[in-house]
Amino acid sequence: MEEAIKTIHLSKFYGETRAVDDLNLSVSRGEIFGFLGLNGSGKTTTIRTLLGLVKPSQGEAFLLGKKVVAGMTDIWRDVGYLVETPYSYPELTVEENLSVLLKLRGIKDHSRVKWIMQMLQLEKSAVKKAKHLSLGNAQRLGIAKALIHKPKIVLLEEPTNGLDPAGIVEVLELLKDLAENSGVTILISSHKLAEISRIATSIGIIHGGRLVTTIDTKGLESRLRKVLLVDGRHKSAMQSILANAGYEVKQKRINERSVLALEDERAVLVPEEIAAFLVHEGHPPTLLKVEREDLEAFFLRTIHEKGVYRDHGHELH
Repeated sequence: MEEAIKTIHLSKFYGETRAVDDLNLSVSRGEIFGFLGLNGSGKTTTIRTLLGLVKPSQGEAFLLGKKVVAGMTDIWRDVGYLVETPYSYPELTVEENLSVLLKLRGIKDHSRVKWIMQMLQLEKSAVKKAKHLSLGNAQRLGIAKALIHKPKIVLLEEPTNGLDPAGIVEVLELLKDLAENSGVTILISSHKLAEISRIATSIGIIHGGRLVTTIDTKGLESRLRKVLLVDGRHKSAMQSILANAGYEVKQKRINERSVLALEDERAVLVPEEIAAFLVHEGHPPTLLKVEREDLEAFFLRTIHEKGVYRDHGHELH
């Protein structure tokens, strides 16, 4: 598929700090790419470089096949963005803010204002001044401004910040619809893997300015660790029996009590065999449960396993 977003050995240095370090991204048209990282990992610097707001120290960035050059603004006709906090004119209403943006973008179709307010459920706040908006609606306004000109690429940083659970679902479904039915390419920068994995087609994890790994979300489930939890009346005896049978048995604390934990694939895939074996040995289990690693734990484990935790002196977003 044709690439909408591409970086080649992209780097940005601030003195000794490597905010972005040899980053190679490839996002196809119509894809939703989840750009995951902790605060200070290099997400915002990457996005600002893609927008031409930051000049890279090394490497190149391309949007829709065009090389991004710092200071170049014509690419913004095809790009919508929300970077850091949503910007608005505080003394103007929601509707006035959107109308001003239309004029700045040279769009004469004023129906776009009503269309985007309806899409982001901002109609009830149309005449409210931006400075009086709740955090959630200020975020909605920021997203509306990113989408009002119907861009081909959307770059969003933490787009669900401040939204309630229902609002999060609405925004994510909106972005999914734009990608699937309008072919819009979306890069979502976030630190919430569980949230973004609902709609992302692929995910890149960045830390210390470096791309740690890229994951196709269809294969994400298979990369989550699974463990079989076992408990019974005579736990030490059960542990010895299982160990003698060749299983690696650890202990894990759950709700202030310790249970046996088996990570062996054969135990996780066929726990009923463990149950039958223990019953046969005279120690029937009182607990037999396969526990899956949650997505946030996977996210943090992936960073740790790659050995990329580094001190950069100070955080850069």
